[in-house]
Amino acid sequence: MAELAALEDPKARAVNEKHGDDHGVNLSRLRAVAKRLKTQQDLAVELWATGDTAARLLALLICRPKAFTRDELDTMLREAYRPKVHDWLVNYVVKKSTHAEDLRATWFGDPDPVVASAGWALTTDRVAKKPEGLDLDGLLDTIDAEMKGAPERLQWAQNHCLAQIGIEHPSLRARAIEIGERLEVLKDYPTPPNCTSPFAPTWINEMVRRQQ
Repeated sequence: MAELAALEDPKARAVNEKHGDDHGVNLSRLRAVAKRLKTQQDLAVELWATGDTAARLLALLICRPKAFTRDELDTMLREAYRPKVHDWLVNYVVKKSTHAEDLRATWFGDPDPVVASAGWALTTDRVAKKPEGLDLDGLLDTIDAEMKGAPERLQWAQNHCLAQIGIEHPSLRARAIEIGERLEVLKDYPTPPNCTSPFAPTWINEMVRRQQ
C-alpha cells in the first residue's frame, strides 16, 4: 500500500477522475508492479479487501481467476463501482473463470444497471466467440426497447453488443444498423482522429470494411 501511495501522480488522478476512477496511479507503472509480483492469490485477496481502487486494480492483475468461487465473484462485482475496477474484473477475471456463463445469466437482468452492464459485456463476448444458444434477435429486441433510455454504463454495454451483432452476423447487420440509426445513441460522441466512433452504424461499417 505504501508503494502504491508513492506512485500517486496528480496528473494521472485528474485524468482518472474524469472517467469516474478515484486513484492517481499511472496504469503502466501499476502493471510493472504486477509483473514483478507475478501471480499471488492470497495477496490479491488482501489487496481487494482494502477497498482502495489502485490496490484492487493491482489485485486483479496478480490474482488467479479460477481460484474465485462464483459467489466471491458476484460479491466483488457488486462492490466494484469504479469503472476501471469493474472493467478489469469482468475482462481479466470473470471471463477466464469457469463461472462466467452462470454469472452472465445472473447479472444480465439485474435491477442494478451497473451489475446488468457486466452481464451485457459477457453477452457481447459470447456474441463474438460462442453465439450458439444465444437469441440474437431477442437481444436486438431488448436493445431496441431499452438502450435509448438506459443509464450510461448499461447503455454503453448494450451499444457494444449491438455493434458486435452487426459486425459478426451478416444476416442481422442491416437490422443492427437500422436500430443504431434510429436510436442515435452516441451519434455525437466526440471521437479523436484515427479512432472509430462508438456510434454503432459507423462502428459496424468500419469493422466490416477492415475484415474485408
